[in-house]
Amino acid sequence: MAEKKVLFEVKNLTKTFQSQGKLLHVINDISLKIYSKEILGLVGESGCGKTVFSRILTSLYQPTSGDILFEGQNLIKAKSKKLRHLRQNIQYIFQDPYASLNPRMMTGEIIAEPLNIHRAVSSKAQKHHVMQLLNHVGLPHDAIFRFPHEFSGGQRQRIGIARALALNPHFIVCDEPTAALDVSIQAQIINLLKALQKKLGLTYLFISHDLALVKYLSTRIVVMYLGKIMEIAPSQNLYQNPLHPYTQALLSSIPTPNPIAEKKRRPIFLKGEVPSSIHLPKGCVFSSRCPKVMPLCKQKTPKLQKIDGDHHIACHLY
Repeated sequence: MAEKKVLFEVKNLTKTFQSQGKLLHVINDISLKIYSKEILGLVGESGCGKTVFSRILTSLYQPTSGDILFEGQNLIKAKSKKLRHLRQNIQYIFQDPYASLNPRMMTGEIIAEPLNIHRAVSSKAQKHHVMQLLNHVGLPHDAIFRFPHEFSGGQRQRIGIARALALNPHFIVCDEPTAALDVSIQAQIINLLKALQKKLGLTYLFISHDLALVKYLSTRIVVMYLGKIMEIAPSQNLYQNPLHPYTQALLSSIPTPNPIAEKKRRPIFLKGEVPSSIHLPKGCVFSSRCPKVMPLCKQKTPKLQKIDGDHHIACHLY
């Protein structure tokens, strides 16, 4: 079996913010590999650091410490000219398709903007390239002369996807790309993203609160809690055999479409509040809410360790 190519390698990544003279510990010593042509799902409660992590990967935020290797190149230490070249291969699809599009620019100008910034194609070839991108995302050619407010939410997200594809990137962050859309439109966008990933050989980091959607789309899944990785596993393994108590509680909240099965479902309710990012608990960050907590959990921070195959977990139970 061929060895998987590592696209991103994150080493001991940490990010803190200053808030009223105090430090907010948002990302806490994360190490992770993202493989080429995979869809890596990222789940966790609001405020656990998912979006901050994704924005560090795309160099929108600078980390406090740690290293990020993209295709073997260190993004943190790269000089401006080199970083500019590397960032062509790293793009972002934002959650709100309306707020992320300039209302004063026509669709053709929005999609062509990254081409102009990076001087990727000649002015003669630019219109043809934009038309191809509109074809990719299922929009008519006359869309180039229309403004964002003239489109529906789903169509606006298609414009955002076309813009992300403009520079033929290798890696795209999908930050809850369907959260602001109707359910019927969500399915269209997800199917589009999946088709484009297969056709163009893309790698996605897919962030979502919709656990059923993450299961359907992702190759592997990362579970985060309070800036730490709790568990990493292939999608099917994680849903069939969640090991970490937090993952078990998270997956138990997924409703089932069968009314009889739904009545029998027993979700795990976690007691207590999520600790403050200013005053992180000693030991495991989940120890204050964990139903299986042990004395060791409150003293020593568990390391992310390999359990079986590609299944990794940070828990003293294993």
